[in-house]
Amino acid sequence: MSKIKHAFQNGTALIGFLTGGDPSIEKSREFILEMVRGGVDLIEIGIPFSDPVAEGSVIQQANFRALSAGTTTDKIFDLVELVRRESEVPIVFLTYLNPVLQYGYERFFKRCDLLGVDGIIIPDLPFEEKAELGDEAEKYGVEIISLVAPTSEERIRTIASEAKGFLYVVSSMGVTGVRSEIQTDLPKMIRLAKEVADIPAAVGFGISNPKQAKEIGKIADGVIVGSAIVKIIEEHGNDAGSFLYEYVKSMKDAIRG
Repeated sequence: MSKIKHAFQNGTALIGFLTGGDPSIEKSREFILEMVRGGVDLIEIGIPFSDPVAEGSVIQQANFRALSAGTTTDKIFDLVELVRRESEVPIVFLTYLNPVLQYGYERFFKRCDLLGVDGIIIPDLPFEEKAELGDEAEKYGVEIISLVAPTSEERIRTIASEAKGFLYVVSSMGVTGVRSEIQTDLPKMIRLAKEVADIPAAVGFGISNPKQAKEIGKIADGVIVGSAIVKIIEEHGNDAGSFLYEYVKSMKDAIRG
């Protein structure tokens, strides 16, 4: 069993995202470990990029802060190494195609394998073109996480049938960010996926409070929280660790019911 699927073995998984290097690599290490202590089952680490097209303003600003602090892809790998000294939590990168291409596919995925990165999410990688780097990822045991959006209805079965790790179900149209209400027919999207694949389905985009987490947790295998976590880091900076722990714990408690 892959380490990613292990995250879903004890009920609905809580997946937490942060931008690596915001405000520093050492603080990102601390924040990840606090999130794990609070109950996160899988960590998404964003590799900062100058043009994060799928992100709302909160995560865009986190990318700019991390880049301004000198964060590079090599330093994100250093962050993984630091975390791996203290935790075996499943780790997935979230990045864009350009940083992986510039790093070199084989070099990138070989280092993922060496340091214990379990998967990768690439929002600007079209499903039809994932074979471009899929062989290298598979060679080094890194699972490419597929996304399905509300506009993907006719393609959900196709995408799900080839999905690995877990299926990222995008809750709403537009970019990432906190939303007060999610109106997408998520049960239908998840049902279509489950008809063709026995794979965990995790919902992301817009989930920010325990009530939302509890409701999404009733229908999905995983709840993904990103912008709300990044917002805490933006507000509290170097002192965000204890706030992240309390927030994550409240979300996990809500999911557990």
